[in-house]
Amino acid sequence: MKKQIQFLILFIFLGFINAQDVEEVVVTSSLTDQTQIDNPVHVVKKDELVNDASVSLGEQLDSLLGVANADFGAGVGQPIIRGMSGSRVKVLSNGMVVRDVSSLGPDHPNDIDLSNAEQVEVVRGPSSLLYSNGTIGGIINVVDNTIAKTNFTETSGNFSHELQEANDGEVTNFNLQTNQSGLNISFGLSELDFGSYEIPGGSIIHDEEHEEEGHEEGDMTVLANSDYETSIAKFGVSSAGDWGHIGFSLVSREGTSGIPYHGDGGHEGHDDHGDEDGDEDHEEEGHDDHEGERIFADNTSDVFTLEGSYNLNGELVKKMDFFMRTSDYSLTEQHAEEEHHEDEHHDEDEHDEDEHDEHGHEEGPTTFENEATELGVVLDLSNDDITQKVAFNFAEEDMSIIGEEAFMMPVNSEEFTVGYFLSRKLGEFDVDFGVRFDDITRNGSVAEEHHDEDEHEGEEHEEEVDSYGLDFSTQSYALQFSQDWTDNLSVSVAFSNVERAPGAQELFMNGPHLVTNRFEVGDVNLGTEVSNNIDFTMNYENDGAFASASFFANSVDNYIYLMDESEADHEDHEDEDHEEHHGDMIRANYLQQDAEFNGYELLVGRTIALPNGNLTVSLGQDSVIGKFNADSADESYVPRITPKRTFIDVDYRAADYSAGISFKDVKPQYKTAIEESSTEGFLLVDMKVAKEFTLSQDVGMTVSFFAKNLMDERARNHNSFVKNEVPLAGRNIGFKFNITF
Repeated sequence: MKKQIQFLILFIFLGFINAQDVEEVVVTSSLTDQTQIDNPVHVVKKDELVNDASVSLGEQLDSLLGVANADFGAGVGQPIIRGMSGSRVKVLSNGMVVRDVSSLGPDHPNDIDLSNAEQVEVVRGPSSLLYSNGTIGGIINVVDNTIAKTNFTETSGNFSHELQEANDGEVTNFNLQTNQSGLNISFGLSELDFGSYEIPGGSIIHDEEHEEEGHEEGDMTVLANSDYETSIAKFGVSSAGDWGHIGFSLVSREGTSGIPYHGDGGHEGHDDHGDEDGDEDHEEEGHDDHEGERIFADNTSDVFTLEGSYNLNGELVKKMDFFMRTSDYSLTEQHAEEEHHEDEHHDEDEHDEDEHDEHGHEEGPTTFENEATELGVVLDLSNDDITQKVAFNFAEEDMSIIGEEAFMMPVNSEEFTVGYFLSRKLGEFDVDFGVRFDDITRNGSVAEEHHDEDEHEGEEHEEEVDSYGLDFSTQSYALQFSQDWTDNLSVSVAFSNVERAPGAQELFMNGPHLVTNRFEVGDVNLGTEVSNNIDFTMNYENDGAFASASFFANSVDNYIYLMDESEADHEDHEDEDHEEHHGDMIRANYLQQDAEFNGYELLVGRTIALPNGNLTVSLGQDSVIGKFNADSADESYVPRITPKRTFIDVDYRAADYSAGISFKDVKPQYKTAIEESSTEGFLLVDMKVAKEFTLSQDVGMTVSFFAKNLMDERARNHNSFVKNEVPLAGRNIGFKFNITF
């Protein structure tokens, strides 16, 4: 009833602002061709991407206020916004959700290509309702021009090549855009090849048991299995005119990445490598306890997109945008000996194709798959007085995990959305409003193993499968007021109530997840998360000086999190004879509890005009504290929350030259969850220099030099599940040239 009353009040308010006399207002948005209803928005422009080192999506955005990176080596970087991670932060490609398998493992990369991106748009906060459901944290939208919305007037393109020192990295990109017989054609190729990266000595922290076994790796200078390579091909065709546009694109991706950490997890098939009674051949091959073992993942994806717009120019509907996207994503994790010996041992009894491990799962590689289809229509109902749109969206996903590490049975999800979005002038205020209704269904199963008292070791255990069809109906809204107080000062305040249905992994996981060294257990009884957020922002700019301040308070009811069990709880499970299933893995459960996220982003700076260019100096700081609403006096913090960070940037730009140095001071994180270790602070220094050259009338070249972690600082990312085992890279110096024509 409370929710219905809230929506009734909002619709009464909506009717009120529609009845007022209004001035004509023009609404623009960096986010595709749709109404922006939230602030703040940060745009990473194309030249920043072109002149900088090629890195993961999360690392690219890690120096933005309010945005952090959850890394798993250099190839994986999942973005975090204001302490929110996972499905609370949606990654989009041209306004459509990227439906990969990144939610199923912290070692899974986002299926995103930054090589030919026009810009990357970041929306902080939960008010980005237009683009996806459940965006409590915010969105990341990567925009390219593969499907052109306006006609190309000339043939253009670019070729770039990049070298990185710390990982022997090499990157090559080629992009071409042309118009042939009235058709816009886009083509792109990207090749990335990075070896395992160098780390400062003593960066890796091992537990006492590991050290007692004689694995002294304090002086290790290269992180094994931190390599990755990727090939991406893009092709797009479109036709555009005064009537609108229509086009399609095909994007194909193949890659291989090392997995720098992979827990043994008590798997018998893996432990045998280090057992005294294990296979002597394996010992001779140096596979004792996986030391020197090659562990990697192959990933492929094929994405087809059809999109368009049609200018109806009717009295009610002015324009219609539509899209359809199908995606097929697959990631296979395996050990090198599994691939090498697959055929050799296929006929042996111990490698029989029907053999299962102690958990009832097939031995061998593990494949994560996601097949998805999404359809959407947006109707523009705007007139001279008001900008308003109605959106309809349908998405279906089929997720599955097949193989040894099949800790979740197949899950089918369906999502249907109806949304309304409005922007207009109301007196002295600009008002943005959005409301959406989502109906989400998740169909999955959970396998439970039962052990009779009469069962003996080595005998098959009885497995019972329970199937569930779970329905979630969510209602969300966002309301923002903005005003220019003076010519130099603007303020905005935003309110939002956003609901997020539990994800497939949160509901149905039940098994060993080796990359986190955890036995993860979901809960089919989890309820909907509800975020109540208030955001206050001020922006000031005058005569080269600028400043901004954002403060937010986000109260999340029924916050879902993965919590490691305590030692006492683990002992209880051991008493219940659970040790043979969990092995040495940490048991972690998906739990639910009310939580509060409070924080800020502050920025001050000044641009000074010099004889040949402009010098900009800025100082920024962000902070977020995530804390559970515990009844006890003891503080209980949310796991893996980004520490406080301070940024100092000095940037010089001339007509054909730019140079910059940045300092990122990350404070220690001692506000940790139960059973979570703290992380020491660190200081990262980055530099970048770029020079433009004119080769001919139509051909230009930009040469850039960059240095990441110039001081070779030991750094461990608190947001990472494997912060102690997988530190950040050491000093990395690189060179890049980009030819445009």
